[in-house]
Amino acid sequence: MKYSYTRIDGNTPFACLLLIFLLLSITSLAQDTSCALRNNAFAIGEKITYKVYYNWYAIWLNAGEVVFEVQPAVMDNKVCYHITGTGATHKSYDWFYKVRDKYETFVEVNSLQPLRFIRDVNEGGYSFHNDVTFKHDEGIAITSKKTLEIPNCLQDVLSAIYYSRCVDYSVLEKNDTIPIQLYLDNDMFDIYLRYLGKETIETRLGKFRCIKFKPLLIDGTIFKGGERMVVWVTDDENKIPIRVESPIIVGSIKADLSSYEGLLHDMAPTVE
Repeated sequence: MKYSYTRIDGNTPFACLLLIFLLLSITSLAQDTSCALRNNAFAIGEKITYKVYYNWYAIWLNAGEVVFEVQPAVMDNKVCYHITGTGATHKSYDWFYKVRDKYETFVEVNSLQPLRFIRDVNEGGYSFHNDVTFKHDEGIAITSKKTLEIPNCLQDVLSAIYYSRCVDYSVLEKNDTIPIQLYLDNDMFDIYLRYLGKETIETRLGKFRCIKFKPLLIDGTIFKGGERMVVWVTDDENKIPIRVESPIIVGSIKADLSSYEGLLHDMAPTVE
């Protein structure tokens, strides 16, 4: 299969980290052509938080925090999950580059398909707002500026995280590459992830058995090209991202899971 690679990066290490999490925790969205999946991984009330670190000349800076939450909602008479992802720099880091980002998606409970996606970002004084409604039965997405044709099973970058957590990882073999189609900012992107197998990693919360992935990155304003970024996802029923690491043009970034609550399944560090 021939892949199309698209550069998707932000303007700063922290600002793009939220987008990284949204992209990298995705498994195979193409495994089920009917699109619909049964949710067996997350529940209303779940909240997961990440600490963001920036490394510059061997100095690790605690730059900010990323938080994901799941709440109930109703849209178009359909019961939904209202999922939010927010990212903010700490006040002590704001002088360097202030970030206040928020992503929202409304996902139908029965199909795990997104009905509406909102991206509201403020990064270094630059603001951007995007609000889109998906009409999957009509094959279109509607924004305030235009109507787009969309492929079957399209996910937005936030709904894709939660959809992917319900996919069966056991069908993957080491070095499998996984093609993905995502919506972001009135466009569709073709990317891929490479599955690297399983690994136990140590964090401040303990050691966790994880599933490991690498994406293919194209040279951009922040990230170096190639398969240099790594993401680890818990090898359990929750399938929560534990850590992301990547070199960038200047220095490197890392994000670690710092707290979690309201999980559908028990999650505990691996005892070795």
